[in-house]
Amino acid sequence: MIFRADSKGKFYAGDQVFSCALGRGGLGPAAAKREGDGISPIGVWPLRALLYRPDRSEAPATALDMRPITQADGWCDDPDHPDYNRLIQLPFSARHEVLWREDGLYDLVVVLGHNDDPPVAPLGSAIFLHLAKPDYAPTEGCIALSRPDLEAALAMARPGDALEIGPD
Repeated sequence: MIFRADSKGKFYAGDQVFSCALGRGGLGPAAAKREGDGISPIGVWPLRALLYRPDRSEAPATALDMRPITQADGWCDDPDHPDYNRLIQLPFSARHEVLWREDGLYDLVVVLGHNDDPPVAPLGSAIFLHLAKPDYAPTEGCIALSRPDLEAALAMARPGDALEIGPD
């Protein structure tokens, strides 16, 4: 299945349509994506795996590969580091995101196959499908859904599925 997110903040999952948050920079060509620009990259990105916070809920129903997030998990977003756009273990000396977040946005996070095979600096890191803020405020380039909507999409997701980010 190809899930789809469009520039109007709509996420299509089978015959269902959900609201979603987009990057603060809107949508932009993947070839022009740069670290920190806030753009959600246009393209078709494989759903690599689901990471989830086991202390906040049980693993959701999905056929995707998944693993629990630990307090030692992070994601390297430093274009000058060899682990750029990779899951890393904390403590970590280079710039990174902490996956064990207090705000709950990464309680469910699907790693998208953007700029990961292999990662090329500085073409963007940590492009995820994750939980949205209640007001669907813009993300740093990710796509974000409400928890019920993301759980519904995860229940449909299968290995080999992808997310297409594109204009209307």
